Amino acid sequence: MKKDKFTLKKVVVEQVEQYNQLLKYVFQVTKHVLQEVGWEEKEILRAKLPNFQQAQVLGWFDGDNLISQCVVYPMRVRIFSQIYDMGGLTGVGTYPEYANHGLMNKLLEHALHDMRQRGQYISYLYPYSIPFYRHKGWEIISDKITYEIQDYQLPKNKKVSGEIRRVPVNGPEIKEVYDKFSERTHGALIRDELAWSEYFMWDSDDVNAAVYYNSRDELEGYLIYWIADEVFHLKEMIFLNEEARTGLWNFISAHFSMISKVVGQTYTDEPLAFLLEDAKIKEDISPYFMARIVDIKEFIARYPFKPDNRKRVWNFTLSDPLLPWNQGSFTLTIDRNGHGTIEPSPKRFRDQIDIQTMTTMLLGYKNPDYLNKIGRLRCSEATVDMLEDAIEQQTPYFSDYF
Repeated sequence: MKKDKFTLKKVVVEQVEQYNQLLKYVFQVTKHVLQEVGWEEKEILRAKLPNFQQAQVLGWFDGDNLISQCVVYPMRVRIFSQIYDMGGLTGVGTYPEYANHGLMNKLLEHALHDMRQRGQYISYLYPYSIPFYRHKGWEIISDKITYEIQDYQLPKNKKVSGEIRRVPVNGPEIKEVYDKFSERTHGALIRDELAWSEYFMWDSDDVNAAVYYNSRDELEGYLIYWIADEVFHLKEMIFLNEEARTGLWNFISAHFSMISKVVGQTYTDEPLAFLLEDAKIKEDISPYFMARIVDIKEFIARYPFKPDNRKRVWNFTLSDPLLPWNQGSFTLTIDRNGHGTIEPSPKRFRDQIDIQTMTTMLLGYKNPDYLNKIGRLRCSEATVDMLEDAIEQQTPYFSDYF
């Protein structure tokens, strides 16, 4: 098998069936899995086609046969007060007989070059192998907490001024609440039609939705859930204030005679146990999404540092395993208003950081002090203090999957 006979090019609509077959093989989407969510294979193709047409799909071909691929969705994400165009990387896979040819490395490099040209200066992905993507420049930026609450541990009903109404899962009420939520939530995906399609892609027909209206008939929260085998499965709870959260939990607790437990996920850094009277619940935390800065200069130009009464300067050396424009010595200058600029320097600076650490630090997942202590950020204590003061400390919220 000669590598020089392989060709790298865009995957077009006429090749969507090959694209789908490679996805099914790599991610083990069996007929049984499709039956569980009520899908036929032809329905998957029809459902995925509009998303495919919006995406940038790159692949390696052996003759006419697609053997390796990756997909980049055009998405947007909120990072503190700014909205960034984001390259959502997904569908990454290679048939095993073509492994160890360096195909994926070249494919990711090409995808990142294209993201830069399209102004997507940050990329998100769900990792099937954290070590693999760390070696390519991505780093963990969010967590998922999975919890299990027994029926006797459910919170007792508390009086609220509003009410719950059940609505269609694809109704405008859900989108209205989420839009308000994402306007104020660091890390959140700005869900457009493509993002909502991916959000509901693998849900069965048994999924339900309920929304909370306050006393002024304003939407302030929602639940996406389903009930099966006496288990209340909570896919997502979004609330704009504590009253809405209480109202939504009242609704869940009202199912106590129908269920034995509640199983759900939360994507904040706030464990649920502390909020419950019976806090001895099962909670498991695990890494969720990863991100990587695609172009450090352009990313910094839009990044909202905290304002100060003085200008701040940091000289550092940055490393990146794939992208040459993120490699070398740089000077970061932050003005009094919190606007940053970054310029390359011919000097070799002592302070050192890699693109993975820079990403997780600037997104607020890990703070500079912690990263310095574990050796991921090499700089003086004075620089650590400056970075602590300049960077907002808020863990990203990300509940989507693509």
